Amino acid sequence: MNNVKEALYAIAADAVRGNMVFPTNAEIGLRVQKLLDDPDCSIDQLGRLISAEPVLLSRVISIANSVAYNPSGQAMNDVRSAISRLGFNTLRILVMAVVVRQMQGLSQSPEHRAIAARLWEHTAHVAALARVIARRVTHQDPDAAFFAGIVHEIGGFYLISKADRYPNLLSHSFEMWRDEGEARISGAILQILGVPDKIQEAISSLWNGYLSMPPQSLGDTLLLADQLSPVSSPLCGGDDLPQKTPPADLDMMIDDAMLSEVLAESAAEVKSLTDALNA
Repeated sequence: MNNVKEALYAIAADAVRGNMVFPTNAEIGLRVQKLLDDPDCSIDQLGRLISAEPVLLSRVISIANSVAYNPSGQAMNDVRSAISRLGFNTLRILVMAVVVRQMQGLSQSPEHRAIAARLWEHTAHVAALARVIARRVTHQDPDAAFFAGIVHEIGGFYLISKADRYPNLLSHSFEMWRDEGEARISGAILQILGVPDKIQEAISSLWNGYLSMPPQSLGDTLLLADQLSPVSSPLCGGDDLPQKTPPADLDMMIDDAMLSEVLAESAAEVKSLTDALNA
């Protein structure tokens, strides 16, 4: 167990120093992020750059055609129209989603990649739920909630990518990860990627694990989405079954409807986003 603690300290120290490796195929995504920061950035420039990365291009068009962003059902297949429909803020989120998901490929072990795949499945559910909860329940910025859901487990992906180097890292309870490493490692990565402060604060609320009732803040939004996700994080410990049942005591009155009714009404939207992220 001491070896696991030492490994977490070493990984955290590297992250804090900025000694991190991202997938080579995430380079275009990071270039798109940089271009989005340019006030003179144009849709045509973004379109050319996105078209050079098939995974990113597919994700942008899939999300643009999802129920969440295309309630009229009018499909589109060109990147320029997709960018116009989504807007730069959502595009920034999708770029980050591609970067995070491609971190699955950093591990050489099929076992570790399977853990990363389940972590992404959990991430996709939380992100989709957070967007709906922000819009329908907590009245927070839906895009900010979507972004927070996408990056809330980024430290976990980096931890899994280091498991080849530290063989015992994933063989023990993950309580030590939650207690010793998550805040430092995830915090350092979020800083390196330039994630906005309000998103980092929401993720910190998730680590603290206290859900206010009724939920109101962006942190509450993320906490509620995490608890309602039908797929648990593999870094939470407990049983090995990926599917879980949300706690019944989370149901509550939201305006004139119960939370369960709001979620049922939004099920198609959540599924469309989750499917697009998992495609």
